Amino acid sequence: MKSPRRIGPSFPRLGRFCFRATRRVATWAMTLAGFHANDSHFTVRRISELRAKLARGETILLAGLGLPGTHNSGVALVEVTQAHGPRLIINNEEERFSGDKHTTQYPRAALDAMRVTLQAMGRDVADIDAWMTTWDYPDLLGTLVRSIVEELPDGLKLLRTKNSVSFDARRLEQMTRTPKLLRKQFDLPARVPLLMMPHHDNHAWFSFAASPFEDSNEPVAIAVLDGTGDQGSISLYVAEHGEMKRLYCNNSVFDALGAFYSVISSTQGGWTWLSSEGRYMGAAAWGDMDRASNPYYARLREVLHFGANGEIQLNRAMGNWYCDPFEAPYKSALIKILGEPLKPDQLWNPDAVLRVEDIQHRPDTQDRLDKAAATQLVFEDAMKHVVDHLLRTTGAHRLVLTGGVALNALGNMRLLQHFDETWFQKAQGRAKRLHLWIPPTPGDPGVTIGAAWMFAHLIGAPRGAAMTHAFYCGDAPTQSDITAALQADDIKTQTIGNISTPEGCDAIADLMAFMVAQSGIIALYQGAAETGPRALGHRSILANPCDAGTRERLNERVKYREAIRPLAPMATLDAAHEYFDLLEGASDANYNAYNYMVLTAQSKPHARERIPAVIHADGTGRIQIVRAEDDPLTYAYLKALGRHIGVELSVNTSFNVAGPIAQTPQQAVETLCRSAGLDVVLMVASDGQVTAAWHGGTRDSGRFTAWLSEWTRSRS
Repeated sequence: MKSPRRIGPSFPRLGRFCFRATRRVATWAMTLAGFHANDSHFTVRRISELRAKLARGETILLAGLGLPGTHNSGVALVEVTQAHGPRLIINNEEERFSGDKHTTQYPRAALDAMRVTLQAMGRDVADIDAWMTTWDYPDLLGTLVRSIVEELPDGLKLLRTKNSVSFDARRLEQMTRTPKLLRKQFDLPARVPLLMMPHHDNHAWFSFAASPFEDSNEPVAIAVLDGTGDQGSISLYVAEHGEMKRLYCNNSVFDALGAFYSVISSTQGGWTWLSSEGRYMGAAAWGDMDRASNPYYARLREVLHFGANGEIQLNRAMGNWYCDPFEAPYKSALIKILGEPLKPDQLWNPDAVLRVEDIQHRPDTQDRLDKAAATQLVFEDAMKHVVDHLLRTTGAHRLVLTGGVALNALGNMRLLQHFDETWFQKAQGRAKRLHLWIPPTPGDPGVTIGAAWMFAHLIGAPRGAAMTHAFYCGDAPTQSDITAALQADDIKTQTIGNISTPEGCDAIADLMAFMVAQSGIIALYQGAAETGPRALGHRSILANPCDAGTRERLNERVKYREAIRPLAPMATLDAAHEYFDLLEGASDANYNAYNYMVLTAQSKPHARERIPAVIHADGTGRIQIVRAEDDPLTYAYLKALGRHIGVELSVNTSFNVAGPIAQTPQQAVETLCRSAGLDVVLMVASDGQVTAAWHGGTRDSGRFTAWLSEWTRSRS
């Protein structure tokens, strides 16, 4: 029996009118508070001034600012020259310094750390030429009002949503005071004017400009697939001849792939938004991923309307998150398919959370896993529907995918598999296939970079260099910082070398590989941290991929996390080719698309037997390729693993325990203390000195000192 259907809001004309009226009033009010629209007289004049400064050959400093009220606040510092375009110096995520994951608070610590970076450059905060926000706030406020009034009276229920993981209305008043807060924090002579940059434009331009796709006669398609933007949740662009044009915005934050996946994964998986999505994607591997046999897929697909011109809309007769996303997100028709949604007070409850460990003990676990698989399949269908239209419209074969939805690494792989030579021959009449790139920061931690990068484009700067790594969060720790953090009674330490010379780097890398070959679990803390959600070798926990017991030990004694979540493989390019099918559509810039763990790869037949710890239940791995020029120590470690265990490939998971990735030396030590099964942390100072830290007292297993002695003897 067909499910009921209602596509689109009840009062769209009223919604559009209220959007325009709200935006007009909000623009006036925010201008008084020191916020300026990107087409305002103030911003146009500032663009003209900085364009002239850039043309004179002067260096410009720009700051992209993620403000309080929305998730993942922070600040990016970008240097711009006429010769080289924008260069990212740091992207400080506030959560890394505060320890509050996906924080919505004012980024005070991130800003203080930026000042330290500036002073090391011989500059200061007063030298910043312009500050950009990551949202166009009048548009955002207009969108919120539109979302309420277009579904009156039920839309009024949105007003009771004062706080969620991604949005905190209580901090929006603080957001309006940011120009004054910056003046006070840095003792500046006047409040700081903030230039408001459109959220999806920020996503789109930075992701394109930092991609390996060179300017040519061929267009580049850009898809921003998100949970929420200023005006909508899906925005499509094309870039040609160094310019970007927006083709479409869906003007809805509820007709969203991100909202669909967040709501279902949270209410069926048992985790909160921003924590549920990755876990649910992992759970799908244990479910029935066959569209023909999955018992939920066909009915669940009716929750989304696949319209003309690539349009995706929520079936509002089934999904109720357009007016009550947390307390009552399902209509009765959806309850008949999935059952009652978990309530907010049930999230993170061990009795409610989906666990693959329960397959043999809880009769509904396999059923819940099939629901996860169905959700992933419908989600992939929606991604393909949007991209199909975009590629046909633009005639492009190169695609930049960004926005929070682009963190679904499995869906990204499905795009590459689907848009193959056969599709292009039929749709475009030429022998091409999709080439895809996703930045390491497709979600909102990257929009701070995007705001500054977009403004650099507006003042006439060239695109800038393509991105090859993500080591931009904060600065490298000094030895004095590390020494101060290690003053703890239950921690033992020893200086074990220095990586500032090739010989020293190779020695430390060989010691790391030696310990991992003995099934040791070690953490590497070096340099500036990765920006974005993935640890990529600067804040990583490393282990033996060939040991089938690694996953269980890491999950139970080191990370204390669910078995539902896979462990990722980091590899040299040669090893990646040996164990995984690297798709030709990700081959640009020597397979750069696989550098950031944003793209899953299918393993080859012999991989599961050889490297079982990093092969997920569906035979895939969210791979990271490491380059010698980007990370010499981690690359040397992988080469050393080739000598010790026969594969140039390691388990890599983030250096954290139930919180953000460890940013500071103090946080690194705290993470060691919380993690019983971590054998040693290698802490690399800015001068290259390497200090080993491990559990002392009764917690000292003796493993590290025994390995160090054995390794030292073997090299004498």
